Amino acid sequence: MTVTESARTAAPLPPPAARATAVGGSPVRDILAVTARPEVINFAGGLPAPGLFDAQGIAAAFRAVLDETPERALQYSTTEGEPALRAAVAARTAARGLATDADDVLITTGSQQALSLLATVLIEPGDTVLVENPCYLAALQAFAFAGARVVPVPCDEAGIDPAALDELVALHRPKLLYTVPTFQNPTGRTLPAARRAAVAELAERRGVWIVEDDPYGELRFEGERVPWIATYPGAEDRTVLLGSFSKVMAPGLRLGWLRGPAALLRACVVAKQAADLHTPTVNQLAAARYLADADLDAHVARVAGVYRERRDAMLLGLAEALPEGSGWVRPEGGMFVWAKLPEGYDTGELLREVVAHDVAYVPGAPFFAGEPDVSTLRLCFVTQSPDEIAEGLRRLRRALAMR
Repeated sequence: MTVTESARTAAPLPPPAARATAVGGSPVRDILAVTARPEVINFAGGLPAPGLFDAQGIAAAFRAVLDETPERALQYSTTEGEPALRAAVAARTAARGLATDADDVLITTGSQQALSLLATVLIEPGDTVLVENPCYLAALQAFAFAGARVVPVPCDEAGIDPAALDELVALHRPKLLYTVPTFQNPTGRTLPAARRAAVAELAERRGVWIVEDDPYGELRFEGERVPWIATYPGAEDRTVLLGSFSKVMAPGLRLGWLRGPAALLRACVVAKQAADLHTPTVNQLAAARYLADADLDAHVARVAGVYRERRDAMLLGLAEALPEGSGWVRPEGGMFVWAKLPEGYDTGELLREVVAHDVAYVPGAPFFAGEPDVSTLRLCFVTQSPDEIAEGLRRLRRALAMR
């Protein structure tokens, strides 16, 4: 070997951090990549129906802010968020029963960033986090990246079992409980008011943070709205409420928010400064303008009406599509139906055959923090018409019959 060749020999680079390789990717996104063929009727996604976006109204809001205040819209902004949007979010929150002003709100780049910020400021490696079982998949990823020990809380058809939660809090002394109490992802279930009150009382008595994620709560089709856990006695100073415009305005805006106590909010602001400085100014101003000029509640009501028809179409066809002995949750809103096949079925193993029949779902196993139930699956009903849903369920029936 010559001197020149020796000098060009490169030493290996340091490896990524262990957490970057220990935390897996999203199985949902992996499935979406495999099922991108246009002929596939895809119940796997968690995407709002694109045909229902108010594209004209949102475009008008962008034109207005770029025509009237381009220097501001295209400039850096404060980490906390644009005052007009913070005030609008606070007003919407207060109107729904939780006293809030703009200083209580941090605008985030989607509510997923809010989860990441909370994991950063609340969790030390090895700390325990309690989650619903099953749980929103991206929350499991966020907590795993923070080095948390994630412990599932037993749930039934109504959600968290408060007695089991109390025992786990006493045993593990967790930092926080993460919950999606309204139209939960993946199950679609809603936690009743009495259990919300019990969770709030427990958090006060035991000294636990509650992270209450509410991306779907406005998409109600039937029944009465259940107040946020944050409104119940005991929860006021220890609940962080997360919200998002992704499901009610447009996910491409990447606009979410975090509403919480002042000291925790300040810590999240510092963490956000280290992440992205601030959420895009032009998107914030356009959203604030849209809220001022348009009727978002009326738009959401129209969307929920369409989603209800699609949910009904899915529920109508499930009995014929799934094997005898299957069960499922009837959601009062949201985007998902959660189903359980009889013992002996493995929805992960069956997926290849299902996709070969040009239909797809998400196997339930990745949503479990503990021992998975491999007979479960999640179906998203919002992106297809009732006729497409009926055809997709016929394909699913044929695929499952091949087992």
